[in-house]
Amino acid sequence: MVVTDATREQAPSPARQIAAGTIGNVLEWYDFAVYGYLATFIAANFFPSEDAVAGLLATFAVFAVGFLMRPLGGILIGHIGDRYGRKPALLVSVCGMAVPTVLIGLLPSYDTIGVAAPVLLFVLRIVQGLSVGGEYVSSMVFLVESAPADRRGFYGACCAGGAVSGILLGSASAALLLNIFGHEIVEAWAWRLPFLAGILLAFAGYLLRRHLAEPARAATTGPVRLPVLEAVQRHPREIVTLIGLTAFNAVGFYVAFVFLASWLQEADGIRPSVALTMNTLNMVILVALLVAFGWLSDRIGRLPILAVATAAAVVLAVPLFVLMRDGGLAGAFLGQLGFVVIVGAFGVQPAVMVEAVGGRVRVTAIALAFNIGMGVIGGLSPLVATWLIATTGEAIAPAYFVMAAGAVSFLATRFLHETLGRPLPP
Repeated sequence: MVVTDATREQAPSPARQIAAGTIGNVLEWYDFAVYGYLATFIAANFFPSEDAVAGLLATFAVFAVGFLMRPLGGILIGHIGDRYGRKPALLVSVCGMAVPTVLIGLLPSYDTIGVAAPVLLFVLRIVQGLSVGGEYVSSMVFLVESAPADRRGFYGACCAGGAVSGILLGSASAALLLNIFGHEIVEAWAWRLPFLAGILLAFAGYLLRRHLAEPARAATTGPVRLPVLEAVQRHPREIVTLIGLTAFNAVGFYVAFVFLASWLQEADGIRPSVALTMNTLNMVILVALLVAFGWLSDRIGRLPILAVATAAAVVLAVPLFVLMRDGGLAGAFLGQLGFVVIVGAFGVQPAVMVEAVGGRVRVTAIALAFNIGMGVIGGLSPLVATWLIATTGEAIAPAYFVMAAGAVSFLATRFLHETLGRPLPP
């Protein structure tokens, strides 16, 4: 598809462009967070069982389906983005998240329609997983391609900040729901409200994206028939390098915000409410850091930030875990904050990924790399961290996993070229 200035609509304001690109990420991670935080109530409605643990496991199994579908979703929506344009991909992905989210809120329970209820829930989660696999990458590519050459780092970082903001919004919604209604009413019907409220984000996303202009990007020689095949054939080095770059981002995020919430309770005896409050405060800081590092990369370059961050992960992982284990409540907060600062540097990653791959199959190639990195490596991180503790008997053993991921990502930066101030590759 050839996209020229003559065929593009008039570009909206930068604020509208950023909002249109990020809102889908807010919606997708809002939904995933709400589902996770309300899992016990969903289990009671769709997986009734005398064994509450079995019902909860079934609920999380359906939750996991969304992650497992991400690579396929990246290929499907990447195909749309590379063959038909970024705007159609963004519209498909936001609708693919919004419709199932609202339908989950309307879905009759097991007591009403029997086994059809969990089956339909499973199907809806598959559709959501497919959309998630393409949403983040499509919006990342769209924002960086749309950005002025001297602000690509900042635009891309806004995409990352939107994803974390969605998790915060989902967490806040679940907490507010329980405080207002209480456990029994939430389990009976009020758990549906956050899913139904997703229609507001979806409607805003559709309105913002409906009149988007295709970004000015390098013209291709014609339609790409099979973007995934061309991506693998023409960009294997870039895909492998970007998987390596994603390794620390994936491990660092899931260890810092999923694993540590429970680790602090076990290793330090911190109360769950305190651990979750610390988690929330550090996540707020992370949003600001992601955008700040993206802004900084437009001034000093991408690779210096990533090289320092990944080297810091290797050097500081053990000291930070020791600080969290032995430093009391203040040490626990500061240790997690240390990881937040390092992960925040990966607000630079969207710009780096988009600037590393040619425009002809850019969405598909990045989707493959990012979804393998975040979905497979990141998704397994809490399990690996727990296994390391059980195997070694050391509470700080997960630090070695973080160090390994940091070393892999540091090595990946050695295979990348600084792209600040350079045009996007054709």
